[in-house]
Amino acid sequence: MSIFRVRAQSRGGKTNVRLLADHQMESGLRVDEQGNSIPANYLQEITVTHQGKKVFHVNMGPALTHNPYLAFSFNGGARGDELEISWKSNTGNAATESAKIE
Repeated sequence: MSIFRVRAQSRGGKTNVRLLADHQMESGLRVDEQGNSIPANYLQEITVTHQGKKVFHVNMGPALTHNPYLAFSFNGGARGDELEISWKSNTGNAATESAKIE
């Protein structure tokens, strides 16, 4: 299950990465039309690695908007290299996705 759209570009020895997550980021504080609590379901942790080295890590909580956008850069990376994006949610779901640097 891929939840990220990734754009990674390398120029001059620096790689700029943009991540857009397709995730509702439910806080657990809202209710549905019938007044029932909507259970919390949010991304808790995202880690990005390049050639086995961690280049980005974030711990998140329920206070973020749905479909969060993250951007960062790191030194190194070249066109065609692969990034691994690992994520974990508060519900225990987890996955690793990959994306190539342009």
